[in-house]
Amino acid sequence: MKCAIVNLENKKVGDVDLKESVFGLPARKDVLMRAVNWQLAKAQSGNHKTRNVSEISGTTKKPWNQKGTGRARAGSLRITQFRGGATTHGPQVRSHAHKLTKKFRQLALRTALSAKLAEGKLIVVDSLKMAKPKAKDLSVNLAKMGLTSVLFIDGEQVDGNFIASASNLTYVDALPQQGANVFSILKSDTLVLTKDALDHLEARLS
Repeated sequence: MKCAIVNLENKKVGDVDLKESVFGLPARKDVLMRAVNWQLAKAQSGNHKTRNVSEISGTTKKPWNQKGTGRARAGSLRITQFRGGATTHGPQVRSHAHKLTKKFRQLALRTALSAKLAEGKLIVVDSLKMAKPKAKDLSVNLAKMGLTSVLFIDGEQVDGNFIASASNLTYVDALPQQGANVFSILKSDTLVLTKDALDHLEARLS
């Protein structure tokens, strides 16, 4: 599959052949959904917690006699029936992560890349190098390319000036190729790959 290569000025500088095995997969919402759920579950901190009766501070004295008061029996003021007492079956610190095989994660990433290409929202640029870190200059370039919500993926390392410029713009994000993930790709309206990132991803996912 042929795809044009442009620069940050939105001028065509060449063409590239995209691998069918990476960018030509059919749309699979079920695959994408499972990958996104896996990512979000893995990102959850899981540190929500309520105290059980052994962790509540207070007296251990029986509040009233077992019989003769007309009230229900009670053995402690720290139990769930009383204000300030424990919580029954409340959340505890745990990991929300679940397993997803490497083969499936690669399939999901290929599916996400294919979906962006099929929608016409994948752009290949020659490089992300900028002469100086200036958000205004990058904003002008994005306007020329007609981009608002965009994810840039570069090679092994993203240019420092580009990172500094993009960090001051809303809905603009940049990642090295090893950080490419399904959730970030789907969250942004447009995906922009450098030629270097394209080579790495095709080598990784073929």
